[in-house]
Amino acid sequence: MAGEEVKKARAQKIEIASPMAGKVVKLADVPDEVFASAALGEGVAILPTDGKVYAPCDAVVTTLMDSGHAIGLLSDDGAELLIHVGLDTVNMNGAPFKYNVKANQQVKKGDLLLTADLAAIEKAGYKTHTPVIVTNTEDFAAVTATNVPNVKVGDKILTIA
Repeated sequence: MAGEEVKKARAQKIEIASPMAGKVVKLADVPDEVFASAALGEGVAILPTDGKVYAPCDAVVTTLMDSGHAIGLLSDDGAELLIHVGLDTVNMNGAPFKYNVKANQQVKKGDLLLTADLAAIEKAGYKTHTPVIVTNTEDFAAVTATNVPNVKVGDKILTIA
């Protein structure tokens, strides 16, 4: 269409690894309308079995929420990522979260970013679904989520073209 920019697929695809071990949940199936509608971008969620969150790629830490529940990254390949531990966990005021990195820190794939006390999150009545979102989805031709049911830390969960 006139005036619309056509996105060309990247020659070199960007692979985003799982930051946590657990069950893969399609974004549309996340019980939170903002994430399920992809309003923040395309991605996938992990229903974690462990509260450790690792860097899904080589990146710079761009955002650390005061409440400790989410982290923003800019991958070395230009993908802007949001890892949001739990749903509505901002309301926990940081209690079950501990960052292991600082803003503007360069991280390598597999570096420990933060820890979350999943039992405390669940005890407080919150869900532990952890969306991993490409917040600059519009900059790419496609963001494709894995179709495997379970992942370990480091397994590929997103391919960006």
